[in-house]
Amino acid sequence: MFVSYKWLQDYIDLTGVSATDLAEKITKSGIEVEGVEIINDGIKGVVIGHVLEREQHPNADKLSRCLVDVGEEQPVQIVCGAPNVAQGQKVAVAKVGAVLPGNFKIKRAKLRGEESNGMICSLTELGIEGKVIPKEYSEGIFVFPSDAEVGEDALELLNRDDEVLELSLTPNRSDCLSMLGVAYEVAAILGRDVILPETNLQPIAEAASDYVNIVVEAKEDNPLYVAKIIKNVKIGPSPLWMQARLMSAGIRPHNNVVDITNYILLEYGQPLHAFDYDRLGSKEILIRRATDGEKFTTLDDVERTLSSDHLVITNGDVPVALAGVMGGANSEVTADTTTVLLESAYFNGAIVRKASKDHGLRSEASARFEKGVDPNRVRPAGERAAYLMMKYADGQVLAGTAEVDTLTVEPAVVSITLEKINRVLGTDLTMHDVIEIFDRLQFTVSVEEDTITVTAPTRRGDISIEEDLLEEVARLYGYDNIPKTLPIGSTTPGKLSDYQMKRRVVRQYLEGAGLYQAITYSLTSEEKAGQFAMEKREPIRLAMPMSEERSILRLSIMPQLLEVLKYNSARQNDSLAVYETGAVFLANGKDVLPSEKEHLAGAITGQWHSHPWQGEKKAVDFFVVKGVLVGLFAKLGLGDRIDYVQTQLEGMHPGRTAEIRLNGENIGFIGQVHPSVQKDLDLKDTYVFELSLKAILEEASAPLQYQAIPRFPAITRDIALVVNREMVSGTLKEIIVNAGAPLLKEADVFDLYEGDRMEAGKKSLAFSLKYLDPERTLTDEEVTKVHGRVLEALKEKADAVLRG
Repeated sequence: MFVSYKWLQDYIDLTGVSATDLAEKITKSGIEVEGVEIINDGIKGVVIGHVLEREQHPNADKLSRCLVDVGEEQPVQIVCGAPNVAQGQKVAVAKVGAVLPGNFKIKRAKLRGEESNGMICSLTELGIEGKVIPKEYSEGIFVFPSDAEVGEDALELLNRDDEVLELSLTPNRSDCLSMLGVAYEVAAILGRDVILPETNLQPIAEAASDYVNIVVEAKEDNPLYVAKIIKNVKIGPSPLWMQARLMSAGIRPHNNVVDITNYILLEYGQPLHAFDYDRLGSKEILIRRATDGEKFTTLDDVERTLSSDHLVITNGDVPVALAGVMGGANSEVTADTTTVLLESAYFNGAIVRKASKDHGLRSEASARFEKGVDPNRVRPAGERAAYLMMKYADGQVLAGTAEVDTLTVEPAVVSITLEKINRVLGTDLTMHDVIEIFDRLQFTVSVEEDTITVTAPTRRGDISIEEDLLEEVARLYGYDNIPKTLPIGSTTPGKLSDYQMKRRVVRQYLEGAGLYQAITYSLTSEEKAGQFAMEKREPIRLAMPMSEERSILRLSIMPQLLEVLKYNSARQNDSLAVYETGAVFLANGKDVLPSEKEHLAGAITGQWHSHPWQGEKKAVDFFVVKGVLVGLFAKLGLGDRIDYVQTQLEGMHPGRTAEIRLNGENIGFIGQVHPSVQKDLDLKDTYVFELSLKAILEEASAPLQYQAIPRFPAITRDIALVVNREMVSGTLKEIIVNAGAPLLKEADVFDLYEGDRMEAGKKSLAFSLKYLDPERTLTDEEVTKVHGRVLEALKEKADAVLRG
C-alpha cells in the first residue's frame, strides 16, 4: 500500500511528525514501512506557464515556436516538439537552470536556428509513468486547468511535492488498504482524532428505488447490494488534485465519474462501479451466478467465457459486470452519459478471487474484496462518491437507495484479563493503560473486575481471539518498551551433531580436492527416475506435478549431475568436477511414506589438470576419481574398511566400474559412464561415483592414533605372478596381506602384462611387497620364510605362480 503523506493529512493532524518520523512509528507499531520516497527529489525550477503565442517553427515541420509567460517580467521564447501545444494553454515549463529527473539540466539552446529558453514538459518528463497519464496527454504535453496561476509551482499542483510511504501489509491487515484505514492506525499510534471525509448530500425529491429494482439470487455471494442514482451528470475531467492523487497511486485518470469511483476505492477501501443507466437496457439489476459457457465482454474489450463459479451483475437478462472484478463494455460510462447508477456492494471474497484468477484480471478492486472489505463502509462509501459526483460532475443525487440487504455481520467481542496481558507480555501495565490503548484504537471497552471485554469495529476483521488483543496492546505500548529478561534454568549450548560435522568434513574435503558443489532438483522425469539407482524401487509420482520433467522423486542423484555437466559442456566449459549431497526417495509400498536417504554423488569430465607451460596434461580417468574417494575415506578414518570390487551396472562402462563396499556391505559405485550415455549427453569421457552418505557418516571411526617413524630398515621384494586372466588384483592382494602378516606392511600392484609372450588365458601381475618390524632389523632368513608362506598361499588359493 502506497500512502501519500500529504493526502493522509486530510484525515489526521500530522503537525510535528515528518514523513520519516511517521514511517518509523508505524514500523515500530507492527506494520513495516519499506521506504519513504520523496517524489520530486532533485527536481526543481518547474512552473506553470501560459502560452501567449504559438507558430510553426520556420525550419522544422514538427517543432513549434512558442511565446510563454512564466511569471517573470518578460515572456520567453521556447521551442516545443509536442504535437498538442497550442495558444492559450497553461503548461508545465522547466525554466533555464531547472533540473528534471535523471539530473537533466535545462540550458539555453538553439534548435534549428531558433533560440529556446526553457522546456515545455510532458508528464513523462516530470517523472510520471506513462501508463498512468491520461490518454489524451499520453503523446504530448499536459494541459493544466485555465485557473492555474502563472508562475506557480507545477510540481505542487501535480502533487509531486509529496512523500510516499510504502507499507508492507500482511494479509490480516486489509484494513490498511485504504487511506482511512491508515488514518485510524496512525491516529492510534499518535493518540489523535480521525477527520472523516465530507458527505453532505443534498438529494432531490425523486427516489432511486423508482428508477431501478435490485434482485439478488446468489445471496451468499452478495448479501448486500446498494445502488444510488445520479442524474444530469456532466462528463469531463476530474479536478486536477484528484487526478494527481490517482496518478501518484498508480491509477490512470479517465473522467470525473470513473475517477471518483477509483478515488473512493483508495479513500475508503470500498470498490465501487458506475454504470451508464441509460445503456443498461432495463430498470432491473439482477445478481446471479453465470451459466456455463455464457459470454461477456469486459471493459478491456475482451470477450470472456464464464462458468457457474462466477458471479455476474446483469440487467435482468445479460451480464453488465463481472462482480467485484471488472465492468462490461455494454454499460460503461462514456462522454455521452447523463445518468449514473452507482454500485456499492459487499461480495464474498472467494467468489471474486475465483473469477479474478480464472480470467487473469487481478485488480485493485478484486484484491480488496479477496482480503475482506468493511461491511459497515459499503453505504458511507456510496454516499461519499455520490457527494463528489454532485460536486464535481454537477449531478443530481436521487433520494435514498435501491438495495438488497441480507448481511448479518456482528463486530467481534473478545475478553481478556489484565493478569494475562501482563503475564504474557512481561509488563506491569495498569487497567488505565490498557483501556487507554483500546480507546486510541477506537475499540469499545467494558471492564468487570480484572476482565476486559473489547468490541472490535468491523473494519478490524483480524480481531477474533485473546492473542489478537495481546498483539494490539504490545504493539501500541511499544515492543521496545517490553522488559528484557534472560531465560531461567540450565541451558545446553547448541552444536553440530557428529553426523553434521562429518558432512561438513566431506564437503570441505571435496571442495579442497577441486570439485564444485551442485544443488539439483529432487524431482525428475519417469525416464530418468530409475537410472543409476543403487536400490531398485517403484518410482514415486507426485499427485499434482508442475510438469512431466519434474513429476517423479529421484532414486539417484547421478542423472541430475550429468545434466549439470551437459549444460556446462554446451557452453564450452568442458572440464568440470561437481558433487552433490542430497536426498533420494525410496518407496515403501502404497499409502506408506517413502524412505528418505542422503547420498553423495560426484561427476568429473575433461582435463583433471593442465600445465601448458610445462607441456603437462592429465585427462580424468578411473584412478583420479578413485584417488579422490581414497582420500575422503582416509579423512573419515574408514580407509582400511573400504574395498573396490569390479561389477557391471546399467548405464556404466562394463570394464571400468567397481562396487564400493564398507565392511563387506555395498554402499555405492564408481566408474566411467557408458560410452553410449556419454554420446547421448554429448560428453567426453566422464567418471562418476555415488555413495550412501548415511552409511559412511554413521559408521564409527576409530580414534586417531599416531605411530612413530620406524627406526629400522624395511626389506622390499618384488614378485611377478602368472594368473588366470579373470583373476582380479584385489583378490591376490588380500591373499598376500593375510599370508604375510604381521611382518608384511605394504603390498602394491605396479605392473600388468598381457602380451604375446604370455600363455593364452593368462596374464602377469607384479606386486611390490614391503616387510618391516618396528622393533628390530629383519634378517634375510626371516623375510624369506614369510615370503615363502605368501607364495604358497598364492599357489594354493589362486593358482598363481612366479613368472619365469
